[in-house]
Amino acid sequence: MKDKIEEFLIEKGLFITAISSVVITLLIIIFIFSEGLPSMESYGFLNFIFGSTWDPSSGQYGVLPMIVGSLGITALALLMSVPLSLLCAVFMAEVAPQRMRKILKPVIETLAGIPSVVYGFFGLIVLVPFMRTNFGGTGFSMLTASIILTVMILPTIISVSEDALRSVPGEYKEASLALGATHWQTIKNVLFPAAVPGVITAIILGMGRAIGETLAVIMVAGNVAQFPNSILDPVRALTSNIALEMGYATGIHYSALFGTAVVLFIIIILLLVIANYFHYKKRITVGGGYL
Repeated sequence: MKDKIEEFLIEKGLFITAISSVVITLLIIIFIFSEGLPSMESYGFLNFIFGSTWDPSSGQYGVLPMIVGSLGITALALLMSVPLSLLCAVFMAEVAPQRMRKILKPVIETLAGIPSVVYGFFGLIVLVPFMRTNFGGTGFSMLTASIILTVMILPTIISVSEDALRSVPGEYKEASLALGATHWQTIKNVLFPAAVPGVITAIILGMGRAIGETLAVIMVAGNVAQFPNSILDPVRALTSNIALEMGYATGIHYSALFGTAVVLFIIIILLLVIANYFHYKKRITVGGGYL
């Protein structure tokens, strides 16, 4: 009887915990939308989304330059980080000696634990002057922010990708080697394709970290609400826009910043839906043995 009561309480406690997380998330979403929608209704939803000028002093609240800035920074960061992360994950999972793996693993985990302000400060002191000296301009640019984000999301993608590679059944590798394939051929044609669903999950997590980063991006991106003509131009991300102006915003300007958060939320949801679609599709392919 005592065991049944204990089991019942544990079950209900876990259920309440799960439901609480869902309810809290829904309350946050409702609050953001309730605060942000008035500005969209006042300024016009299409004008808000596709407007090219953000100038609260003159009543202009177009967030398209920030959308371009956020997507551009994230895309560049993923373009640089994904190949490096996957190569490092393959090396750690299948190539590196056990002694080297024991050194690399904690180092990568340490990178994941460094606060974003430290990365931003490093970029401000070291990377910005380097970019200014070697590439011209002010040094504050989309490229600079992308390089900082690349370093920040590397640990996430590496760790999850390595776990995905290690979770592939050992029989796959043994069968491939028994058929005469080399170690590299086995990694390329057997292990990595089987781990692709987990790799996609790693990229999704890295993308979420990149597009939601605020402080490090503020410190190195330049924070100019404009369309960049090149990757060396300063940009402003959606998260930076909220953080920079929330402290003094009032009235419609305050609501417009929450509208920016609504736009960011919608973009993240769309990106996650697209990424999860390919993730699910790839899992079906792997399950069906088409790889």
